[in-house]
Amino acid sequence: MGKLLKEFKEFAMRGNVIDLAVGVVIGGAFSAIVTSVVEDVFTPLIGMIFGQPDFSGIQLGSIMIGNFINAVINFLIVAVCLFAVVKAINKMKKPVEVKAPRTCPYCKQEIADDATRCPHCTSELK
Repeated sequence: MGKLLKEFKEFAMRGNVIDLAVGVVIGGAFSAIVTSVVEDVFTPLIGMIFGQPDFSGIQLGSIMIGNFINAVINFLIVAVCLFAVVKAINKMKKPVEVKAPRTCPYCKQEIADDATRCPHCTSELK
């Protein structure tokens, strides 16, 4: 039993598990913001433009097609909002500078930055 607890502790304390937990909690809080934007901003705007944006009255026999249409419209609005938010967040991030790998001037193979001799052709490097 002690070994199982130790393994669980190692699993739970790995960085990616903690990152995932934080992401889920932040995602839950963020979904409230997105839901509010959809219900309180975009749905009334769509209602002003196209009339009442509620299709729940449409049905084919006992099949509630209107509810499905409402769900699809809500999904599309949420997807567009999330796309806009993620795009804005990505613009605020600092670009990561990618350094070009060092290559041997003789054999053109990739080498370590601090190498004094090429491991491929054994040429001395300056």
